[in-house]
Amino acid sequence: MVQKRTLGQNDLPVSALGLGCMGMSEFYGTPDENRAIKTLQRAVDRGATFFDTADMYGPFTNEKLLGRVLDSHQHTITIATKFGIVRGEDGSYQGINGRPSYVKKACEDSLQRLGVDTIDLYYLHRVDPEVPIKHTVGAMGRLVEEGKVRYLGLSEAAADTIREAHEEHPITALQTEYSLWTRHVEGDIMETIDDLGISLVPYSPLGRGFLTGRFESPDDLPEDDWRRDNPRFQGENFQKNLDLVDEVERLAEKKSVTPAQLALAWVLHQGDDIVPIPGTTNPDHLDQNLGALNVELMDEELTRINEIAPEDAAAGDRYPDMSSVSR
Repeated sequence: MVQKRTLGQNDLPVSALGLGCMGMSEFYGTPDENRAIKTLQRAVDRGATFFDTADMYGPFTNEKLLGRVLDSHQHTITIATKFGIVRGEDGSYQGINGRPSYVKKACEDSLQRLGVDTIDLYYLHRVDPEVPIKHTVGAMGRLVEEGKVRYLGLSEAAADTIREAHEEHPITALQTEYSLWTRHVEGDIMETIDDLGISLVPYSPLGRGFLTGRFESPDDLPEDDWRRDNPRFQGENFQKNLDLVDEVERLAEKKSVTPAQLALAWVLHQGDDIVPIPGTTNPDHLDQNLGALNVELMDEELTRINEIAPEDAAAGDRYPDMSSVSR
């Protein structure tokens, strides 16, 4: 069975590796629901208990998918969802909303789509710059008091914001991008969450698939794949990042593991309170990812990896427009 880790100071046990479910409904090419269902079922069968979604994935369809497939397992698994990035039924983006009145409505809608009475872990997906964080988190805290949410989280929040939020209501987890090619959280953010007893839940720990070694050119991506517009997958940036992956592949081959397993093992080795949530829609890739839990890295190997992928090693911004990301 999959090893367990605990989120925050609240004794919330989850599998040491979770499953990010965004790509099952959108962004990474045309969704294949049958394969997504098989992947979710395989995850449960293998002992994974931590599943991550958001209301805006689909939009709205990803929560429904998880609610439908995982319904019979809801008492043995942890489902995390997020709110705050507002989208219309037509998929249009309508900004960020952290107003207390919206917090309550978003939660009610997610509860209905997931088919649960309580959301295990509820994240603010992005910080609303127009609303004081204590007002948003205060409203989230009232959801805990009402029994609609168990624990609270933040996504892509800055260190000062995390502290202010935690003063209003205990924060269990911070979700942010973290991988061999995205190490911006090291420093103030890591120090802050360590000080407050908040766990880190890294999304895209495989660099949106780049660190798996499966891409040799941007043409390997489907025409409708969001990554085609990502700066790290374009032009000279792609080739520079491919050079980084080549080094990872060489080290992985020497260790008789896959590049993905090496990259995930590195994230897992950064702390016992770190729970990565790599996304996949492929049951076989899920099995490979879970294999990273059995990969031990020696000190000299960790040193070599840090030489290969120091902070800012990746070429290009994380998003097409970094102003849309609250860090």
